[in-house]
Amino acid sequence: MPDSGGSRAQREHIPTSGTRPGTDADSTPFTPHGDAGALSVDPGAPRVTAPAGLPGSAGAKGGAGRPGAPGLPAPEVKTARRTGFLVTMVLGGLTAVPPLSMDMYLPALPAVTDSLSAPAATIQLTLTACLAGMALGQLVVGPMSDRWGRRRPLLLGMVVYVIATAICALAPSVELLIGFRLLQGLAGAAGIVIARAVVRDLYDGVEMARFFSTLMLISGVAPIIAPLIGGQVMRFTDWRGIFVVLTGIGIVLTLVVWKWLKETLPPGSRHTGGVGEALRTMRGLLADRVFTGYMVTGGLAFAVLFAYIAASPFVVQEIYGASPQTFSLLFGLNSIGLIAVGQINGKVLVGRISLDKVLGFGLAVIVLSALALLLMTTGVFGEVGLVPIAAGLFVLMSAMGVAMPNTNAQALMRTKHAAGSASALLGTSSFLIGAIASPLVGIAGEATAVPMAVVQLVCALGAVGCFLGLCRPWQRAGREAGGL
Repeated sequence: MPDSGGSRAQREHIPTSGTRPGTDADSTPFTPHGDAGALSVDPGAPRVTAPAGLPGSAGAKGGAGRPGAPGLPAPEVKTARRTGFLVTMVLGGLTAVPPLSMDMYLPALPAVTDSLSAPAATIQLTLTACLAGMALGQLVVGPMSDRWGRRRPLLLGMVVYVIATAICALAPSVELLIGFRLLQGLAGAAGIVIARAVVRDLYDGVEMARFFSTLMLISGVAPIIAPLIGGQVMRFTDWRGIFVVLTGIGIVLTLVVWKWLKETLPPGSRHTGGVGEALRTMRGLLADRVFTGYMVTGGLAFAVLFAYIAASPFVVQEIYGASPQTFSLLFGLNSIGLIAVGQINGKVLVGRISLDKVLGFGLAVIVLSALALLLMTTGVFGEVGLVPIAAGLFVLMSAMGVAMPNTNAQALMRTKHAAGSASALLGTSSFLIGAIASPLVGIAGEATAVPMAVVQLVCALGAVGCFLGLCRPWQRAGREAGGL
């Protein structure tokens, strides 16, 4: 619905944190191009106050507001709009780091198994290590970005990512590969968590949900082209060449961030406390039942995705006999479905239908798809070939296009006071749950796809349970309908 004409502070549900202004060579705030005019309000958006104990709660000290409030001078608005496309592309590139790191490597998993003379379950630990690193790294980088700004922690993380990826290309043993995949994930976490925090710095409400869908369009290209690149690299060299290509991509992203991504968190909005304040902030966030509900819902949905990522190379290639190139094409097709639905979510559904209703529909489709895959892999429908399995995976992956952006948007709407820490918790929960789910898909060996379908169905049902039990969207919808 249209904006009521209230002030920016009235539109935001949670006040900003207050800290002592500091100095920073890179602290010139970036003006958000989405804030030049009035923002729409999602009919299902939560209206809450910060949980007790957080910097944004009622007892917190006041601080500087967000940059880019309505009424900007015309030159600043024009500058913001010109730079908006560049910022979108940079953030899209940063969110593409995880799928690039994971998906380019997927066609090579059987080859890595042979090259390093290790069992498939051990090689899958290279995926788990990267996931765990991305999860744990966000817990460090998120609070760092709330204290020192977004730019410097991001640049440091990207440099370490490049170094770790280059060493992965030289790893002589599976143990060393696992170790540096962990470091690669720890460093790559900077791109994930800070990209989300920057979006929260620049956008609010419906605009934030739409921007997340736009990011999905850009970063969604990575899962399409990554396996294709990996498959083609495997035609000319071995699996080590994939890490060489990833190293080059990391160098380019680092240079792009250094040149074009300006600071988005002004010094007056930063937290000056140390580890203790960061822990108190995260504890307060977790005490918010609805935030925690969206966090766990998104994490379990993410686990469904990573169960597919970890199992699909073996399911599609080893069980159903597809070539690495065919696997890459099918993987890319599934990514196209995810992108298409994500764009429908951002361009058509957001602002017209409650985010909770769209999210609930997406979760229901994921559950039904996972159930269909389980029935097919257990032989209920008789012997099935690659086409039915691929169709089930396509529907499941497409439904992720509404599950992932809407859980992030709904959770971050409640956390203006600590976007970095909130983004860290969202990312950490997703990657930790994904890291736990990934090895389980290979627990019965390489000859059956049943474990993949079981893990996906259990995680999907858990996501629905958390959404209904913790988020309780019908209660908040009822309060808003009653004017509360």
